[in-house]
Amino acid sequence: MGHLLRLALLLPVLLAACSDPAEPERLTTVVQQRYGFDPASFTQGLEAAGDGTLYVGTGQRGQSRVYVRDLEGRELAGRQLEPALFGEGITRAGDHLWQLTWQEGVAIKRDAATLEEVGRTRIDGEGWGLCARDGEVIYSDGTSQLRRMDPDTLEERERFDVTLGGAPVDGLNELECVGGDVYANVFLSTDILRIDAASGEVTAVIDASGVPNNAAPDPNNVLNGIAHIPGTDEFYLAGKRWPDLYRVSFEPAR
Repeated sequence: MGHLLRLALLLPVLLAACSDPAEPERLTTVVQQRYGFDPASFTQGLEAAGDGTLYVGTGQRGQSRVYVRDLEGRELAGRQLEPALFGEGITRAGDHLWQLTWQEGVAIKRDAATLEEVGRTRIDGEGWGLCARDGEVIYSDGTSQLRRMDPDTLEERERFDVTLGGAPVDGLNELECVGGDVYANVFLSTDILRIDAASGEVTAVIDASGVPNNAAPDPNNVLNGIAHIPGTDEFYLAGKRWPDLYRVSFEPAR
């Protein structure tokens, strides 16, 4: 009975210890290379293709578009949104590219090779960011929740909370899925979060304040755009109206 009593007394302590969120890693960005970018692009979505090209989605009504370019700056394909639509995040899912709109409740499905529109679907609430992983698309709406969506239809499956140290994290914006992780820009900040896609727990906070922002002075011209480079541990980072694109690594903060 003594052993059972001690176990009963210890059980709440053990359960509390198991439920405490682990301290996230603290990482920083190290710039490996700079490329010229388009200072007219109000970048809302960024994704790297396996052939070395980049998909870029931009915002602002009357200026929103999606295009494919190479690292030398040559545009290979592009499509304009109608003036009433404010473009947001993009992601490639199989042979298609999804493009969100901000407040219009519309997501546009495109042929990934030509960027021709092949369909539209209605979305509940605002659209901010997208990324694709095996069997699902992850969707952000600027809150502390992410949504799991069907990759073919964008039908919502469920929502889950993103927490840092047990507290919700608001402002989740542009997304990038890499294996079991989701990387998220935090709106109007230079922080990038690495999120466990299964639990929603933040496993790393990445300080990107050292990445140069050479955009014209404007509170909107912030870091926004993160794309994993296939086959590597590195990423491209961009921003709204940034004249530069950066290839970076994420390394332990000193």
